[in-house]
Amino acid sequence: MVCYRGPRLKIIKKFGELPGLTRKVIITKQKTQEKENNDQKKSNTSAYKIRLNEKQKLRYNYGVTESQLLRYVKEARRRKGLTGFLLMQLLEMRLDNIIYRLGLAPTIPAARQFVNHGHVLINQKKVNIPSFQCRPNDAISFSKKTTTINLIKSNLNQVESSNSNDNVLNSHLEFDQNLLTGKIKHLVKRKDLRFKINDMLVIEYYSRLA
Repeated sequence: MVCYRGPRLKIIKKFGELPGLTRKVIITKQKTQEKENNDQKKSNTSAYKIRLNEKQKLRYNYGVTESQLLRYVKEARRRKGLTGFLLMQLLEMRLDNIIYRLGLAPTIPAARQFVNHGHVLINQKKVNIPSFQCRPNDAISFSKKTTTINLIKSNLNQVESSNSNDNVLNSHLEFDQNLLTGKIKHLVKRKDLRFKINDMLVIEYYSRLA
């Protein structure tokens, strides 16, 4: 299964707001109707479908494929700690998500494209792999090309003007807007997870398949 490239509004109508996927929102009247419909559907939804939907929300928000998400689940299981949180931590520490969290791209797909085009340096080395796992004390800088600098400034203005709660910088990150440099201070903590989801339902979904 490849990353979703279809209409994003269709996805948020089905699963609710997914800030990593799109900044689009459903208008209030339409949102109310959608919520009523979803509440009605939930009462008739099987436990399997509830877990499946939670898994799909996670996939679409972070823009990962089914095989990628399964690999993250297996890696989270190998580590010590709460598997659900460790899964979220692995997704949050991806380079494309870090670029998004720093406010350098309006969505995770835009951040992925930004990384793919070779604009990002980690510890002074170019990294063009969106799934790159960032670590504590990693220094983030960018190509000195004028096009890159202009793109960063344009994205910062676009993100700041959106007035989204997702724009607030998490405690595990720092960013200098004058020097256009960032740093990973530590691994993301539970309190810094902005995307609210029942991660244990995702783990349960994959447990049933194992």
